[in-house]
Amino acid sequence: MAKQKFYVVWKGIKPGVYDNWKDTLAQVHKYPDAVYKSFETRTLAEAAFSAGAKTHVRERSPRSFTKKPAVKTGKIARSAINQQSISVDAACSGNPGDMEYRGVFTADGRELFHIGPLKEGTNNIGEFLAIVHALAWLMQQDQPNYPIYSDSKIAQLWVKAGQCRTKLELTARNGKIFELIERAERWLAQNKVTNPIIKWETADWGEIPADFGRKG
Repeated sequence: MAKQKFYVVWKGIKPGVYDNWKDTLAQVHKYPDAVYKSFETRTLAEAAFSAGAKTHVRERSPRSFTKKPAVKTGKIARSAINQQSISVDAACSGNPGDMEYRGVFTADGRELFHIGPLKEGTNNIGEFLAIVHALAWLMQQDQPNYPIYSDSKIAQLWVKAGQCRTKLELTARNGKIFELIERAERWLAQNKVTNPIIKWETADWGEIPADFGRKG
């Protein structure tokens, strides 16, 4: 079981200390320049709330009180990134190889889910599963419009088609991956996708926040 965290909302709909992410998200979702942070204990969280955000949130954070001018790194400025979103990515050591994927909150990189490594997968499969995992999680949180960023155009097309169009063959070693694919395809068939799935512009913005950092 994941260790409980406590969240301080300094700037949001209702500032305060919260003991779960769902209630915290309700305070900061779509709130302009919301400021919040997680802590390991309630005591630390309450002390941080009393001390104020400037003591605990670095000025360069997207949650800081002072806005900095957008700095263009290419054709699309980083100011175009919706910080109130989830970013997903996959990694695979070989093709096929050990595959894993994860999702993080774009604003601060906090990990939402992490699956794998799983034997004999591909990066495209991982990207596909990551998007569907994020969609299912957001539905559970009653967030039908919360955006998802992915740097894989192929995976986005597969999700749109409702099918993982991999050419990978089922083996005794990658059965778990194919179980996840079947589960994801079934979810897409049974649910309407309403969350925006947005292409992460790596050339202009750098690596996606969910990147595993293993590129050589």
